[in-house]
Amino acid sequence: MTLAAWRGREPAATTLIEATSREATARDVGRMVNAATSASSVLANGLGRHDAARDAAWLAFQRDQLGFGPFVVPELAEAASRTGDRALVSAALDWILERTEGTRVAPSEWVLGIQARVRALLSEGDAAEHLYRASIAHLGRTRVRVQLARAHLLYGEWLRRQRRRLDAREQLRTAHDLLEAMGVEGFAERARRELRATGQTARKRTVQTSEELTAQEALIARLARDGLSNPEIGTRLYISARTVQYHLGKVFAKLDISSRAQLDQALAGDPGTTKPE
Repeated sequence: MTLAAWRGREPAATTLIEATSREATARDVGRMVNAATSASSVLANGLGRHDAARDAAWLAFQRDQLGFGPFVVPELAEAASRTGDRALVSAALDWILERTEGTRVAPSEWVLGIQARVRALLSEGDAAEHLYRASIAHLGRTRVRVQLARAHLLYGEWLRRQRRRLDAREQLRTAHDLLEAMGVEGFAERARRELRATGQTARKRTVQTSEELTAQEALIARLARDGLSNPEIGTRLYISARTVQYHLGKVFAKLDISSRAQLDQALAGDPGTTKPE
């Protein structure tokens, strides 16, 4: 059910969500009811149906069942911001702050990344931009790649609405490539639509490359193929040049090549990104 929701497979996900919800309600299994509601919010956010995502996330948020908050809060904040409900975005932020500020446990990079992202949704101008970039930086130091990709997506959407089309393309391209490589098709389609609105298109990668390389490796390989240096790739993805080099080493081994010059031929069937503007 959850996997179908993340993949944006609406008919399959909806069938599974409804069946799970019915059975869990009949058996009074609250955790499974919450799981179904949470999956529904993910599915709706990916499809751009933010009203439905907000309503589903709000139901799960109100139950405040142990273990679900960290997954529901990002969905609620994003959906509420897109429907103009700042009060719910603030409620989501308050939930995070109550569990992080004043505690003796240092917040993780994941928490800091989500917190910055929710703050960005409530901010404007330079403050919002700083927070979006901080969110990407924090999440880039975690293994939660889907949330990193969504941070790029939200930042790109915000930049487009600021009429900064070239900057938006860079973020949306990164989001699209990461999301598509992971099979998060609903959100990838959202990024594709936003890219079209900037005057650019995104094409699907080949199955062969996605099977051989991880999402991060595939993205770094394409950026290197397109002529970006390690520091430039690191700046775009908010990782160090040394980390870029590490991933490229793995890329070379998987593709059985020995230099960047061979990437163009090795990725010949993978259109991926275009040359940076």
